[in-house]
Amino acid sequence: MAVSIADNEDEDDFAEAHEINVTPFIDVMLVLLIIFMVAAPLSTVDLPIDLPTSTATPQKKPDKPTYVSIKPDLAVAIGENMVKRVDLVRSLDAMADMSKDKYLFLRADRAVPYGELMDVLEILRTGGYSRIKLVALEGVPDAAAQQEAPPAPKP
Repeated sequence: MAVSIADNEDEDDFAEAHEINVTPFIDVMLVLLIIFMVAAPLSTVDLPIDLPTSTATPQKKPDKPTYVSIKPDLAVAIGENMVKRVDLVRSLDAMADMSKDKYLFLRADRAVPYGELMDVLEILRTGGYSRIKLVALEGVPDAAAQQEAPPAPKP
């Protein structure tokens, strides 16, 4: 509550002032401004890459996507069904709702070597399936880096 001291010395009581004190509001706004000024540059990427622009509209997710998965033991599966690599294209062609212009979603375990992933991609490409999307989990980059980093040696 704010009070004002009147020039009239006859009154011993302080009269209440009905004014809003904006000083705390301004202090809070200045602190928030400083926080955002410091945090904004930290949220940008440090790599200077000139990315192209696109006017493409976002695509709708398919109702029932077809997943091709590579397990850590290098076994290949279509959906939940295990298939041999040599039968991968034949099994995809035999599916009723599959066509060569439909997207395939390829999932590979983190332990799968890059060469094995490329072998499966090459099998799909030679079979006529060129519309392939790679599937990954969305996550915090710092958490993934901490999982992959080897533990620091103890002195």
